[in-house]
Amino acid sequence: MKDKGNYNRLINEKSPYLIQHAQNPVDWYPWGDEAFQKAKKENKPIFLSIGYSTCHWCHVMAHESFEDNEIADLMNKTFISIKVDREERPDIDSIYMTVCQLMNRSGGWPLTIIMTPEKKPFFAGTYFPKESRFGRMGLKELIPKIKELWNNEKEKLIESSEKITALLQEATSEAPGLSLNERDLKNAMQQLTTNYDEKYGGFGERPKFPSPHNLLFLLRMWKRTGNEQLLSMVENTLQAMRLGGIFDHIGFGFHRYSTDRTWLVPHFEKMLYDQAMLAIAYTEAYQATKNPMYESTSKEIFNYVLRDMVSENGGFYSAEDADSEGIEGKFYVWNYSELQAQLEKEDLEFFTTVYNVRKDGNYREEATQKITGENILHLTKPFEELANEFKMSLENFFSRLHNIRQKLFIEREKRIHPHKDDKILTDWNGLMIAALALGGYVFNEPKYIEAAKRGVNFILKNLRDTEGRLLHRFRKGSAELKAFLDDYAFFIWGILNFYEATLDEKYLELAIEMMEDQLQYYWDKEIGAFYFTANDAEELIARRKEIYDGAIPSGNSVAMLNLLRLSQLTGEQDYETKADILGRVFTENIKNSALGFTFFLSATDFVLGPTFSLVISGDTNKKDTNLLLETIRDNYLPNKALLFRPTDIESPKIDEISNFITYFDKHEDKATAYICINKTCKPPTNNPEKMLEYLNPKRNGNLAN
Repeated sequence: MKDKGNYNRLINEKSPYLIQHAQNPVDWYPWGDEAFQKAKKENKPIFLSIGYSTCHWCHVMAHESFEDNEIADLMNKTFISIKVDREERPDIDSIYMTVCQLMNRSGGWPLTIIMTPEKKPFFAGTYFPKESRFGRMGLKELIPKIKELWNNEKEKLIESSEKITALLQEATSEAPGLSLNERDLKNAMQQLTTNYDEKYGGFGERPKFPSPHNLLFLLRMWKRTGNEQLLSMVENTLQAMRLGGIFDHIGFGFHRYSTDRTWLVPHFEKMLYDQAMLAIAYTEAYQATKNPMYESTSKEIFNYVLRDMVSENGGFYSAEDADSEGIEGKFYVWNYSELQAQLEKEDLEFFTTVYNVRKDGNYREEATQKITGENILHLTKPFEELANEFKMSLENFFSRLHNIRQKLFIEREKRIHPHKDDKILTDWNGLMIAALALGGYVFNEPKYIEAAKRGVNFILKNLRDTEGRLLHRFRKGSAELKAFLDDYAFFIWGILNFYEATLDEKYLELAIEMMEDQLQYYWDKEIGAFYFTANDAEELIARRKEIYDGAIPSGNSVAMLNLLRLSQLTGEQDYETKADILGRVFTENIKNSALGFTFFLSATDFVLGPTFSLVISGDTNKKDTNLLLETIRDNYLPNKALLFRPTDIESPKIDEISNFITYFDKHEDKATAYICINKTCKPPTNNPEKMLEYLNPKRNGNLAN
């Protein structure tokens, strides 16, 4: 490790991840012309390392190798070394992760790429130890081999890099096909059903990721078909995650994923996007079922975010690390003696029974499978069953649990906290705004609406350039990096949800303004769909269109749903036309592997309908108006587009924004619902029950069989 004060170039960066490496003896460069020009001048290949600040194995590789003087000396003599934060530059990460997957059929972080000064890769991998072990080559052996090849067989490496670059560019090409149909929805349902873990919930064996967009898709398919098995899959998964160790039972919020099949042992980092997407899933599940567990879980997620992950000015931080004091999970686990020191005997017995605490611990290290003596708090039974076992009312059970949890939370706060990545990203903030706006709407909770509003205002004030275009990252008073597609798509999603929650038409105007920018700078005018980078962004070796719904939905998936919602809200048919083109661009990809595109298929469900354009026309805040709006809020209606036309205002602004509602007035001097289903309009009604009858047509059982 370098002496204190002896920094490399990364010390001048804003990214917490890059700053973490600023004292490495490796002569790191940030991504930029200086590094590439130096590589050309010195005739050296580029060593590109991509990771993020809360990545456990990134820390391991840094400690083993990048802080090691021997490895650093090898790297400095052989390469020009570049560090990239994948959360700051997802465009770079996407390209070279695709390279890694093409070359190795797998990927992950830390991502290691070796390439020519022209940015063309010829070697790719993920984590490398310092020295070779268990068949995995170490950097101590790898670097001299690369140096020898570069010095003696450089032409072959360049030829290889050209072929890989060509394969990459071929992988980014697409040809529009036919529109997706109900068979494609059925295919995805069948694949999810096949992969579903009936015993423990979730999909696949291990590791298990929350994948909330799978659950959102299944909820829509249950709504479409009435197939109760689909709802059961969603509920079992949501309940298993909430009971498991993947949930932080003391401070709330969800960890990144479960390393085991049973949801017990998490990878302990907490990501903002997971909180947002899971809050949306639990909130929609509550709407669909009215199960109070889903409401309380959503609110617990929001409590965590609003307590620990929001800046003074309303922007949301990115993540919290898995590690503290160099040990993964140390902040979150408990040994029996710690609990014994904090709790009275009766409370100790109660708490350790509820949360399955063992005197010898229940937490096994993943690498050694040895019991550590520590406990991961988790439940094996629902709260109702536990309350019955203790012969307590559910209310008293929760009250006692809450009091103990508060005591342990205060004690846990004294520990050394995991590192917090305090950069504020427009795309992840858009997701959190979407979640908070939905939660505020469904639970009628003003503080969530206010938090979403502060998030919107933070982006508008701090993450736009002088021309009004979005920027990607804010940290320590400055915003940089041109926005990517996800920044626009996710922020528009948040704005549309906020409009639905508040019915303030200025936010609908803002969503339209943002969509027009997105279409201008990201739309492919030749083939269709959105590029990940703007047409005036830095030129990389490929300009990609992302569609895969991975840890979070892709920008194109969210953009398709945004276009469809805006078309319904404004009557602007060009938005629907663009959505149709976008859908057809990716048809073949999705037909071949539906499981990777479930959010996109949720947008397809919106297309196939029934889709509802719903206008409530009435006097603002009058009892009859509020009754209609509350009835809508209380029902799970995922494929609706809700507008409010205030009849107590002459020439309301919404008439200018939406081109089809000018003459939608009160009927019989009462607040009135105007409902069009798949562009066919029903008679206006003042009756909430009749409105719901229109909004819940007889289910189509075609996909249930």
